[in-house]
Amino acid sequence: MTKFISLKTSLPGPKSQEIAQRREKYVAKPMGDSLSPCYIAHGEGALVTDVDGNQFIDLTGGWGCLAVGHTHKKVVAAIKDQAEKYLHTDFTAIPYEPLVELAEKLVKLTPGNSPKTAAFFNSGAEAVENAVKIARAYTKRPAIIVFENAFHGRTLLTMTMTHKAMPYKYHFGPFAPEIYRLPFPTPYHPSIEIEDFEKILANTVTPDSVAAIVVEPIQGEGGFNLPVEGFLEHLRKLTKKYGMLFITDEIQSGIGRTGRFFAIENWDIEPDIICLAKSLAAGLPLSAVISKKEITDSLPGGCIGGTCVGNPVACRAALEVIKIIEEEHLLDRAVKIGEKLKERFLKMKDKYSIVGEVRGMGAMMAIELVKDRKTKEPATEETAQIIQECVKNGVLIAGAGINKNLLRMLVSLEITDEQLDEALDVLEKAVAEV
Repeated sequence: MTKFISLKTSLPGPKSQEIAQRREKYVAKPMGDSLSPCYIAHGEGALVTDVDGNQFIDLTGGWGCLAVGHTHKKVVAAIKDQAEKYLHTDFTAIPYEPLVELAEKLVKLTPGNSPKTAAFFNSGAEAVENAVKIARAYTKRPAIIVFENAFHGRTLLTMTMTHKAMPYKYHFGPFAPEIYRLPFPTPYHPSIEIEDFEKILANTVTPDSVAAIVVEPIQGEGGFNLPVEGFLEHLRKLTKKYGMLFITDEIQSGIGRTGRFFAIENWDIEPDIICLAKSLAAGLPLSAVISKKEITDSLPGGCIGGTCVGNPVACRAALEVIKIIEEEHLLDRAVKIGEKLKERFLKMKDKYSIVGEVRGMGAMMAIELVKDRKTKEPATEETAQIIQECVKNGVLIAGAGINKNLLRMLVSLEITDEQLDEALDVLEKAVAEV
């Protein structure tokens, strides 16, 4: 018997169906289909209620934007308070304290002892794009190294940096120049030996023309891939050897998801630049680029920015997110959620041959589904069936991977053990049936 899931109508219900008909008529088709056929009316914590009164457990967290859950009271209160004061000025026209305070908070949280500064933008793609601009301007070099299975965004530059072609690169070329893709070895898909990486890099692009290596410490959309032991440390060593910058894209892995505020802290590495977004402002449009101060101080004023970047309402929300993570000990909670997920997933692996691997760090956990454990052939269709079976039974869960054969957990760190157990029961039942 379910305690939190409550399905009162067929899915989608009549009100959702009516909205879907309007969507078909007025919303651009290339925006794609939605995971859920039901339209949200209200969300709280890890629970979502649709317009027909059906309640779901949400494991997608707004595609990783809701580390503190839907409509956290402190975030909502801060947004209301700020909205009553002023909504927008543009920081370069009339500056405001929330942006300065947020920059101070993030810089103090960033790993390493080097002085740092923060710049703000609207989306993850904007953060990555501006990190690349900063790196190129500082080093006076054009080339950027990215990795297999990487996802960095959908602008022209970040779409080029992203690996997956369909649908992200669908006839959208020509693509940005001077982007070079190299292997990202993982324990389940090793691909190369670490000691061979420098040779592969040098055979691909002249190292002294490389401005930066851009890497997700744990790949998100590409499949929650963890690098083989020692790989990130090796990359850091190479960047120092050749005068490249080391940029981490923490848009999905940051803001506490791995049990550390920044995922790169799990490797005790100080990057030159860190990109943040998604959960930073609880889903409001806000991203950040945190750089060593010597890097940003070398650039002229006004060379980065934008009209709406660092919006004061979003900055207030972000300040509350940081306070919530600290006051509610959500970094520790992420570790406990991860332990619970891993234990349950490993039991599923013992029972169901379709589960090829369980991987992740902290609450950032995933299972890779395969048709054959020896060949590791992706179980793409089965993964889609499992996701839809979960939706039909009241659990919203995200897929991932270049072959679309992973189930990834982007749960709110506010989810209760009871809610998580109920959701995992639905998931396991779907895996068993498929």
